[in-house]
Amino acid sequence: MRGDLLRVKEIMDQKHPTIYEDELATKARAIIRDFNLRILPVTDENKKLLGKVSRRDILIISSSISPIRVKGIMTPARHVAAVEDDAASTVKTMLRVDVWYAPVVTSTQDKTYRGVVGLESFIEPLIKTSPEKFLKDVSEIMAKDVVTCSPEDEVEKIWRLMQETRFTGLPVVKNGKLVGIITQRDLLESGALLPAFESTKGRFRDSPKVSSVMKTNVVAVGPSIKVIKVARVMISKDIGRVPVKDENGKLIGMVDREDIARLVVK
Repeated sequence: MRGDLLRVKEIMDQKHPTIYEDELATKARAIIRDFNLRILPVTDENKKLLGKVSRRDILIISSSISPIRVKGIMTPARHVAAVEDDAASTVKTMLRVDVWYAPVVTSTQDKTYRGVVGLESFIEPLIKTSPEKFLKDVSEIMAKDVVTCSPEDEVEKIWRLMQETRFTGLPVVKNGKLVGIITQRDLLESGALLPAFESTKGRFRDSPKVSSVMKTNVVAVGPSIKVIKVARVMISKDIGRVPVKDENGKLIGMVDREDIARLVVK
């Protein structure tokens, strides 16, 4: 089926976990970590959508803070889709408001939670039905002005940078060459304590280095690889961004799910 004929209900994840607003934030943290979620929708006891918790929201609390409830950290969804919405139009809106995932409700009037739609939900079927949409070289759609970090940077500094830029992952570069990647998922899995509700006095004096948290087995590609190959890797490995490097290992760009989605909804 062509992307311009798809409805949100045909591609959304109906089994995506949810949480109630009065449950502990530490439970939300565990669900996001254990199920590798980017967002966790929040509902009331009648399954009406109230908001969502993201990795960004959950990283501002320490696992040692037990009394905080989900309603204390949840935020409004930047976009809420309805089951009958056109999928391509929904993706365009998601790109405009800069989100990879959107909760889905029954309709504009009925806010009953139905699932979650992600950019990959739209990209995956198009790889099979419209492969011609993905035939450009990665170099044609990649971002060339890439924000990077060093293995010697402190994790606290990189977390603040992620907050400022809204990037959920940064390539790690040493002497101009790609040596790793650090993502919000890595920070969550590491259990690193990050500044937020707690005082930073003394507690973060010895913030860990990026080198102790980053992943070094990075999936990276060359600039001439076709977008369809990168899209397949992103889907199969559930990764959101892929660095692009030259034959000498120098980082020259970055391609993420937004870049690919933007290409196929033109």
